[in-house]
Amino acid sequence: MTLRFLTGGESHGPALVGVIEGLPSGLSLSSRDIDNDLARRQAGYGRGGRMRVENDRVRILSGVRLGKTLGSPVTLYIENRDHENWLQAMGVEAPAPGAAPEPETRPRPGHGDLAGMLKFGTRDARDVLERASARETAARVAAGAAARRLLGELGMSVLSRVVAIGGIQAPAGGIDRTSFAIADSDLVRCVDSDASRRMIEAIESAAGDGDTLGGVFEVAAFGVVPGLGSPSQWDRRLDARLCGALASIPGIKGVETGAGFELGSLRGSQAHDEIFYEEASGIFRGTNRAGGLEAGMTNGEPVLMRAAMKPIPTLGQPLATVDVALLEPAVAFNERADVCAVPAASIVGEAAVALVLADAALEKFGGDSMVEVRRNFEGYLDGIGDLWRRRD
Repeated sequence: MTLRFLTGGESHGPALVGVIEGLPSGLSLSSRDIDNDLARRQAGYGRGGRMRVENDRVRILSGVRLGKTLGSPVTLYIENRDHENWLQAMGVEAPAPGAAPEPETRPRPGHGDLAGMLKFGTRDARDVLERASARETAARVAAGAAARRLLGELGMSVLSRVVAIGGIQAPAGGIDRTSFAIADSDLVRCVDSDASRRMIEAIESAAGDGDTLGGVFEVAAFGVVPGLGSPSQWDRRLDARLCGALASIPGIKGVETGAGFELGSLRGSQAHDEIFYEEASGIFRGTNRAGGLEAGMTNGEPVLMRAAMKPIPTLGQPLATVDVALLEPAVAFNERADVCAVPAASIVGEAAVALVLADAALEKFGGDSMVEVRRNFEGYLDGIGDLWRRRD
């Protein structure tokens, strides 16, 4: 791994922190680049009260000087404004006698509460849920924004759109930059206005019932050159790395590449993307059912990933559970949560894909500085220029 990152921080702790190692020196990076994506993550119809409390902004603590990366680790800090309301429950120091907060002993079905309580030997779900919470993804989005800047220097962009919420499916759209770029103008990040309206109505209905909704989003990367990734080992195959990154987002239960599971029902003559050549444009595919990935490598077509998110497990009408302190039937505990976070998850999906692609790009074209990276990149394009030319 050439580019790596770590995140730290609890949902209601003082802050979230991300550390990115491996960015070359000389990459333009500012807090504005990151704040834009943080704001996009907070938006979307169906978000809960937490997003009215937080106003995510990043502080770059290291690795950047005068607007350029130094080649050293970049440290990103995002304050949790809601921490002020959780000073006792989330205190670092041992509490005074008799002042310990009440434990959460009624784990929520669908959350990591019970599995984590068993894993870590605790009877308080708060010890687990604070880190398992999707709040962690704010730090991941911040790291992804830095990766996005690197990809942009190489002519690559990562976009997303929502294609389904609560069983309401948008019509299949074109796989082009424009059809993805307009998603931010919609409340649920769906590019079909009729489907968007029905999705919003479904979210309102679920909220009225104290329920939640999941859905499906797509992430596409444009301008991706062929040859990123490798078939040489299982963990170097780019499709495996992309699927793993998307599956690591809280709530994601299914990931596919290109036409994905649909390919399992087709004949080979219908499933594969035929190869053509024209002197003006070089080699290209007539279709992109493979999602821009073959044998663990990019093939020069747009990379297309799709992820399915389950409904959020914190419900206004909680499900049945067991009180682990009493070993008696109970209802799961409830705290402030979203009704639908699929639009927000699509932004996290962009970050996940950008981080993997940036890592793969540095493997292929890496250097200690952006001057070296650009030189290696341009040399590669020159070498394949008689066969492949960038089209988007």
